[in-house]
Amino acid sequence: MFYDTTPFTAANSGYRIAFRPGEQNVCPGCGQSHWSIGRMTAECAFCATALPINNGGSFGAGSFRVSEKAKPLAA
Repeated sequence: MFYDTTPFTAANSGYRIAFRPGEQNVCPGCGQSHWSIGRMTAECAFCATALPINNGGSFGAGSFRVSEKAKPLAA
């Protein structure tokens, strides 16, 4: 058997289906457009297909990185 050992990279994985707020969203499972929207996912009201919500940015704990300022060198 052949196993793919290359690491997964999101940039090379292609298009990802996601719920996009403010746009016409059609369910990939049944083609309807009625959604129950939660905090992290949106669920189709007809077939219960769940999609992650793509709000254009990151959220949650650890989404911001604070770097320390450069310290002056001691003489």
